[in-house]
Amino acid sequence: MKAAMILEGNRLEIQDVPKPVPAFEEALVKIITAGVCHSDVHLVKGDWPRFIRSFPTPVGHEGIGIIEALGPGADKYFQIGDRVILGLGGAGGAYWCGACEFCLSGRPRLCRQAKGVRGVYAEYVSLWAKALVKLPEAVSNEEVSLACGGLTSYSAVKKFLKFGVVPGKPIAIVGAAGGLGHYAVQSAKAFGFKVLGVDVGQDKIDFIKNHLGADYAVDAADARRFVKEELAGGVYGSVVFTPKIAGFALGLKLMRQGGIFVSVGMPAESEGGIEINPLELLSRDPIIMSSAVGTVEEMRELVQLCADGKVKSHISRRAPLSQLQNVLDELERAAYPGRAILNDMAN
Repeated sequence: MKAAMILEGNRLEIQDVPKPVPAFEEALVKIITAGVCHSDVHLVKGDWPRFIRSFPTPVGHEGIGIIEALGPGADKYFQIGDRVILGLGGAGGAYWCGACEFCLSGRPRLCRQAKGVRGVYAEYVSLWAKALVKLPEAVSNEEVSLACGGLTSYSAVKKFLKFGVVPGKPIAIVGAAGGLGHYAVQSAKAFGFKVLGVDVGQDKIDFIKNHLGADYAVDAADARRFVKEELAGGVYGSVVFTPKIAGFALGLKLMRQGGIFVSVGMPAESEGGIEINPLELLSRDPIIMSSAVGTVEEMRELVQLCADGKVKSHISRRAPLSQLQNVLDELERAAYPGRAILNDMAN
């Protein structure tokens, strides 16, 4: 079968590799569509060396497909022919023990036995059946990026509710037109928040206004002035999806005292870290946290929102597997809003 592999020297190559055989409680999934995530840009470029231990390594973690075979014990969860979505955000989305303190408290990504999803840019993938979610007919194959981009965004926005930001309050989404941010705007509206979408460039501002349902959409250069004049000096929470460190600084500055800051985007390590003066931290008293991926139950919730028409993937680019490198290059340039998908894994 064909599969995309990262080779030493940060090269991407489509290779012929053996078709996997499902192990205990695994399902063999024939991939119909695969979502192209910005994190794969960083992996291929070598921006996150700690995440690649050896070469060649498979790549890709968002997929929708049909179960073609079941390993021993997997028939408790699915049947051959079921259409499923997989990925659960890549990191920790392939396996978790289910019994440790993190798994039992709803944070399986922190499980010491957690394994990430790799290898969805391929004709087939074999994955632990408990990490899959069956799809209703109302959810199309083009909704594949719900598997990571959608779930990560949904889980991040949901944290505002957990930490006391109630529906009706204004929140800011930095990077709102991007592959993750456009899901976050829709999820935030579904939760009832008043949404300020922030991005760079008039085409993206128009996209946020006209297609995503945000209450406000402003360019990053105007965001601080807009918040000060129109939103009583600050939003109740900021969630940042941009892969640029400047977006994190902006997200912090947009918040009022006691605001909730959620970090999602992952800049290259070379961009450095977030800076905040300890005195400013004391005076503003924010809650600062990261958010990565989500849970299987959150995936089911998001799938239902999609089936109900409240969350939709905006696809700007479709390509076969053979054009993956071109698509990654376009994502790095932020060439279009929304998502890119691969819809032909055999070519």
